[in-house]
Amino acid sequence: QVQLVESGGGLVQPGGSLRLSCAASGIRFSIYAMGWYRQAPGKQRELVAAIFRDGSTNYTDSVKGRFTISRDNARNRAYLQMNSLKLEDTAVYYCNAGIHANGYWGQGTQVTVSS
Repeated sequence: QVQLVESGGGLVQPGGSLRLSCAASGIRFSIYAMGWYRQAPGKQRELVAAIFRDGSTNYTDSVKGRFTISRDNARNRAYLQMNSLKLEDTAVYYCNAGIHANGYWGQGTQVTVSS
């Protein structure tokens, strides 16, 4: 049974930081590209950051220089370090294995940036 479990979301003030974690089980984690998506109210889900098998990364323009995606294949975990958070980063953040709509999804973790 495949399971992705996100954690680390919460309420933070603008300019603050959060670190999201995604714990994967039931898959051969190291062979999957991993992605972090987010969905804000009334908006489509968007890919925020991706990390590939070779460790290369991609980011959407709005988070470049602020967010860092990483992975620990030994622990079957992916991370998203979010710094200099802005109001517009408020969303539910989802972990995805495969970087594909038909990939595996976690249940999401809420990130709220508010003063």
